[in-house]
Order: sequence, then structure tokens, then C-alpha cells
Amino acid sequence: MAQFPLVSNFQGDFVLQMLPVDTEFTMDQVAAEAARHSVGRRVAARPGSVMRVRRQGSNELFSRGLTVAKANLRPMECIEVIWEPASAGR
Repeated sequence: MAQFPLVSNFQGDFVLQMLPVDTEFTMDQVAAEAARHSVGRRVAARPGSVMRVRRQGSNELFSRGLTVAKANLRPMECIEVIWEPASAGR
């Protein structure tokens, strides 16, 4: 377990956030940590949606249970957190 710096680009937010996470965090935990900085501040909550994480510029979403350590992210790499309808069932 180690601190790992990422940059968060949260869907609907205009501010990029420095996001210190743990290397053992899952992508769901990364999304929740990013939400703490954006949702309820500059981004409205979306009940019925799930937050998903992807590498900036990619269309491929990380698996929700994938850890930061296994995602091959680089320090200070920018991730995007997007809303996905819960019915998508991923």
C-alpha cells in the first residue's frame, strides 16, 4: 500500500483535481475519492448512475474492481470519471 498521485477530470466539472489515492484502491474507490472533490460542489449527483473510471482520452472503462497498482497508471496521469447508468450492469 502506497500513496499514488493522479489527476482527476470528473465529468461535468471544469476543474482538474490532484487526487492522491492508494495503490490498492479499486476503481470504485478512486471514483468515490474523485467525487468527494467534485460532486455537490460543481457537479450534481446523479442518483441511479454509477461512476466509472477510464484513462483520459480512452473509451475503454477500467473494471470496477481493478486496483490502481494493476491498472498500469503512471504518477500524475489524468483519469476521467464518468457517469454510467446503473442499468448498464458492468
